[in-house]
Amino acid sequence: MKSKADLVRGWLRKAQSDVTNVNLCVSTGQALDTACFHAQQAAEKCLKAYLTYREIDFPFIHNLEKLIEVCATCDPAFQSIKPLAELLTPYAVELRYDADFWPDIHTAGEAMRIALKIRGFVLERLPAEFRNGDA
Repeated sequence: MKSKADLVRGWLRKAQSDVTNVNLCVSTGQALDTACFHAQQAAEKCLKAYLTYREIDFPFIHNLEKLIEVCATCDPAFQSIKPLAELLTPYAVELRYDADFWPDIHTAGEAMRIALKIRGFVLERLPAEFRNGDA
């Protein structure tokens, strides 16, 4: 069985992989719908890393606001990122399968910025051992 630290690192490594994908899409201006999806996924995995660290069971959902509600039971400051999360949640499922959703570079870039803000917020609340780029 993996240790708690290994599980947290696993979530954070997966989140970093999503961030890498967002960066690639945005830097090339291609697959911007995918960039938005990966931005949401990066934020989701960071929230799940935090909950894993705090040893709090969480639902396997893609709704960032609901995950933030769970995080806020430990740290009410999480409520402050809820408005950001509301912008990313639709990219998980609804817009991912919307044949008419083709974001522009500005939209994808904003999704990336939001994901990075959420990641930074979460990392500030984890011990330093999880903050190095390797997680």
